[in-house]
Amino acid sequence: MPVSEKPEVRVERRVETRVLLAAGRLTLIALQQILASEQYMQIVASVHDAEEAVAKTLETEPDVAVIEAELHPVSGTEAAARIRRDLPHVGVVIIAAEDAEQTLFDAIRAGAAAYLSRDCEPAELIDAVRRVRSGQFMINEKVFNKPAVASKVLAELRELSVYGPGSAKVFSPLSPREVQILDSIAQGRTNEEVAYALAISEQTVKNHMSSILRKLSVNDRTQAVVYAMRQGWIKGPEA
Repeated sequence: MPVSEKPEVRVERRVETRVLLAAGRLTLIALQQILASEQYMQIVASVHDAEEAVAKTLETEPDVAVIEAELHPVSGTEAAARIRRDLPHVGVVIIAAEDAEQTLFDAIRAGAAAYLSRDCEPAELIDAVRRVRSGQFMINEKVFNKPAVASKVLAELRELSVYGPGSAKVFSPLSPREVQILDSIAQGRTNEEVAYALAISEQTVKNHMSSILRKLSVNDRTQAVVYAMRQGWIKGPEA
């Protein structure tokens, strides 16, 4: 009688996430308390100002940098932009005192992957760090809930895609019609609704979408807008 083989047991291997924290003293204490006891997370540095955040990130090269927007002598979003420019593999989570549209827009321009309120639940912060570590860009969820921010982002995308000298570094410039398509999609319209709004056929919309996805090297409609944010197509502040 044949001996049955025991089924192979696979043990999931959790990868440790190295995190840098940059925030004001009170916020920093709260962040440390939340993350310090979390398994598979290691705080590699904790700093209080933006300049030190940039320096320590370059020194330690964490997987994720959690940065408060309200820092000095420059803002946390400015520090994030410099980090993303020099170390694009480091994911950035921006923590803000309030859900302000301008701060969200600045975080997008900086290339941040997530944007959270300073009063968020501990579980929300932990989830954000894990998701950013895995390469997700949660900030798109905020953008699509803020029409004014999405409009502002697309306005700059439109200017860069047609005239911007730096756009070729990120992707092949989109045509004006492709920017219109992207603009409509960001407003949540279906292909049929886009076709009606622009007085073109639905097949033409699909053709343009295929071109957009190919140029941006993304897989779906949602990622098409988010890609530009992720790649830093808007120039960050000068060092």
